[in-house]
Amino acid sequence: MKERNFLDTVMDFEQQLESMQQQFSELKAVVAHTMEEHHALQLENHHLRKRLEELHAEVPQTPPAVKTGKLQRAAMEIGEGYDNLARLYHEGYHVCNVHFGSSRKGDDCLFCLSFLNKQN
Repeated sequence: MKERNFLDTVMDFEQQLESMQQQFSELKAVVAHTMEEHHALQLENHHLRKRLEELHAEVPQTPPAVKTGKLQRAAMEIGEGYDNLARLYHEGYHVCNVHFGSSRKGDDCLFCLSFLNKQN
């Protein structure tokens, strides 16, 4: 009778080991996939940073001392906030008071365009 209980215990232990081995194999597959995705994202990030540096090198930088008269006053009137809103709009987000912050999904918004084209 005790031998039967011992045999059942050993068989249960074997099943648990097989189950753990299966879980371990699945975990290894997930880790491998995550590492591949991480590597791909690192490469993409590297390429994007390189491209961004190239774009910054192509754009001529105008020193602030060059701005004079009407150009300088216009820049002060429009301001950095306007530039940030225009950048957000071009990145695909609404800047109007109707849908502020939501995604435009590629379509132009008349409210946003009206807001951006307003002159004080």
